[in-house]
This record gives sequence, structure tokens and C-alpha cells, in this order.
Amino acid sequence: MVALEIEKPYPENYQAIVQQVVKENETGYLPPLKTKIDGIGKYDIVFIGFPTWDMKMPPPMKSFLHQYDFNGKTVVPFNTNAGYGVGNGFQTVKELCIGSRILEGFEIKGGVERDGIYLDIKGKRAKEAETEVIKWLQKIEIIKSNPKVDG
Repeated sequence: MVALEIEKPYPENYQAIVQQVVKENETGYLPPLKTKIDGIGKYDIVFIGFPTWDMKMPPPMKSFLHQYDFNGKTVVPFNTNAGYGVGNGFQTVKELCIGSRILEGFEIKGGVERDGIYLDIKGKRAKEAETEVIKWLQKIEIIKSNPKVDG
């Protein structure tokens, strides 16, 4: 698992981040990444996880997908959002990962950042989320179903 860091971090203030991201999306700006991944070519399956920002894929994720070659790889997108959905994020994965096999994505409400709820997946909801993820991974055949457990 690799967390992406950009060279110049976003501001701490939520509204300032929102304004900057809107501007980046409008102009197509791709922030330079501090994160470098050596040997990405050795992976056949790459999971691409991202939140929804402004109903889109965050600009740093777009930078990442532009920077590396996913041709011939299986790409598995997943998304957290504030309950409004993935927006055009999965479509962006398809557009930027030319020549790769894109599996069905997974999306889940993770929190409502503007309300200061950074992670809403805890307690009973965490167990529900785990079950949802397992069902998705079985559906896209990343893991096998276990009839004794699933059944």
C-alpha cells in the first residue's frame, strides 16, 4: 500500500482545499508527486483507491495515473465518498488506464469531511463495510467464495 504525497501539500483549511481543487479541476492541473514507486511493472494487479473530491477523482490521483504505465495490468478501483457517490472517478480510471483491464469498482461512504467526520466506518459500520468489501472482492473474483461461510 502506498499513500500519495504531493510536492506542495494542500492547505489545512477545508474551504481553501476545496477552492484549490476546483481550480485544479477547471484548469486540468496535475500536482507534482513527491511519492515515487519503483518497480510498479512487477505488479499484475493494482488497486487504485481514492476519495471523491468535487464529484471527481482528486488531482493527485490523476497525476499518479498519468505518471505510470498500467498497460496490460488489471486495475481495481475503489472509492470513499461523503455519500454523494463516486462522481466520474471510475470513468477517469478507464480513461487514464488505457490498455488495462478495469474491474468493477467499489464505493462506500467514508465520512463527511466538511462536517469534521473524517472516518465514519467504525463499530457496527466497520463490520458491515468489511462484509461489503468481501462480497465485492468475491464478485470480481479477486478472492474465492467460501460456501461454508457465505452460505
